[in-house]
Amino acid sequence: MNTIAATSEDKTFAKFITPIIISVFAIYLTMGMTLGTLPGFVKNDLHFGSLIVGVVVGLQSLATLLTRAYSGRLTDTRGAKTSNYLGIALVAVAGAVYTCTVTSGIGTHTALVLLMLARIVHGVSESLSVTGSLTWGIGLVGAPKSGKVMTWNGIAMYAGIALGAPLAIWIRQAYGIQYVFASTIVLSGISWAATAGLPALKVDGTHIRTPFYKIIGLISKQGLGLAFASIGFACISSFIALFFNSRSWGNPSLAFVTFGTCYVLTRVFFSSFPDRFGGYRVALVSLGIELCGQLLISFAPSPELAIAGCGLTGVGFSLVFPSLGVLAIQKVAPQMRGTALGAYAAFFDLSLGLAGPVAGIIAGWAGYASVYLFGATSCLAAVVVLLRKDQDAGKAS
Repeated sequence: MNTIAATSEDKTFAKFITPIIISVFAIYLTMGMTLGTLPGFVKNDLHFGSLIVGVVVGLQSLATLLTRAYSGRLTDTRGAKTSNYLGIALVAVAGAVYTCTVTSGIGTHTALVLLMLARIVHGVSESLSVTGSLTWGIGLVGAPKSGKVMTWNGIAMYAGIALGAPLAIWIRQAYGIQYVFASTIVLSGISWAATAGLPALKVDGTHIRTPFYKIIGLISKQGLGLAFASIGFACISSFIALFFNSRSWGNPSLAFVTFGTCYVLTRVFFSSFPDRFGGYRVALVSLGIELCGQLLISFAPSPELAIAGCGLTGVGFSLVFPSLGVLAIQKVAPQMRGTALGAYAAFFDLSLGLAGPVAGIIAGWAGYASVYLFGATSCLAAVVVLLRKDQDAGKAS
């Protein structure tokens, strides 16, 4: 009987979550494609420096950060499906603005302004679509499976980023950059179609809602650890292509693919670890692995070792979000789940928004290898924060 019940639960999970995973994958494929295209486009085509590259890349995360409170409130009050679909629509808008930046005859500064506008819209779309999809998925399959929902959402997210970058490089080389940007519009349509048949969640309009700033305080233990851990990922996504170029190591696509593959495989094979061994313990081990990966990239004498460092970073970073995220949503009522997820993810956004410009300054001052020393130091800072928080929790209990 238990086997039959388990099989039925697995079928229900797959029925509701598979469309959401496809939708999330399509959205993050657009983000991976822009990450694989924008650094080289800003530096080589528009002829701006490393700081501007960092600003352009980080602007999306900053926009996501600033709209997390709004996306969480909209998700809780208007429904996860509404929030998700509004985010998908904005991806299409961002794609249209991206495409305008490569219009014939447009000036470089005008193109940069349009690019920044597109990054802002893309950032808002991420906030709405991801908060909506996570809340939608957890609501459809139940809170006890929230860790599994986060795990598979994360797989879709980083698989999209990892595959999007090399796909964008190939499309640009074969057809032109305008087709890379136009593809984001097509992918937004695929994302919408994937979840069109899923039911909407009921909204409890009578629940008295906790202010966003109080939610941030409740989940700050998990959020700070996530923020520091995310910097290593930001360093790879923003500067690994330029790092390879500075050393004449050829196409960096394998670095993106290796990071994403290791990230996804770690989630697939070790997704039960946070439940079995505890979120903080898994996060600490993961951070140690990520730190080693960042150091390996920084001191790599060959592209093969740098790629191996990207793989270690993917392994280490993979389980941080679900390990700490499950603990975060346990601190709020179900009616506030969207707001809690928005607040938790805001720490991730803040990290990426700040890491890009800071890493750009570091790269301009000390070279691209130093960017990954910055990433390693951030992993160490996350370890210190989590150890201190564990001590504080022990004293409180």
